[in-house]
Amino acid sequence: MKAIAINGSPRKNWNTATLLENALKGAESVGAETEMVHLYDLNFRGCTSCFFCKRKDSGFTGQCAMKDGLTEVLEKAMASDVLLFGSPIYIGNITGEMKSFLERLLFMNVSYDSPSRTNFKGKISTGFIYTMGVPHDAVESIGYKYIFESNASLMHRLNGISEYVVSADNYQFDDYSKYAASNFNEKHKAAVKAEKFPEDCRKAFEMGARLCSGHSKI
Repeated sequence: MKAIAINGSPRKNWNTATLLENALKGAESVGAETEMVHLYDLNFRGCTSCFFCKRKDSGFTGQCAMKDGLTEVLEKAMASDVLLFGSPIYIGNITGEMKSFLERLLFMNVSYDSPSRTNFKGKISTGFIYTMGVPHDAVESIGYKYIFESNASLMHRLNGISEYVVSADNYQFDDYSKYAASNFNEKHKAAVKAEKFPEDCRKAFEMGARLCSGHSKI
């Protein structure tokens, strides 16, 4: 069993990365081999619509023909059993790096011929972790749930189950006094970090373990 975490945050040791690390620990707890990939370390672009993955006899069916910093990561991803994605919400959606990664990962597997709409013959289960600064009670009213469910639906191209964990009202800075951020209450953020974030870490751990055990969420 191989589980790979894809960190779509520019930070390697903050909220998103911490939750992904917990998800990987969950995967390891049931015997999975794990790896973390930081997208901001890589030099790559999103899909350029070259359509080589759709051309007959191109040899790129189910593969991305672009060669850049993402090539090896895509190869590893397609050979994995579980993919764990993590992204903060920036300006109402996942980061540009994560969006570009998903374009490359998913489009090469989209079939224009098969009724199932996928070329992928294997099975990869997926879990998504979303982090954000908005309070918990605003997540649904803002409409973020549509993003979460839409991404989960897209992951069905990989023929596995898909889940997600939402971590809201995150602590954003190491020292709030250094930033122009008076709309946020540091004491409240600190309380959420102390009380709620450990629960989010537990949920991430459980998701990693569950996906690597082949069991869907009940």
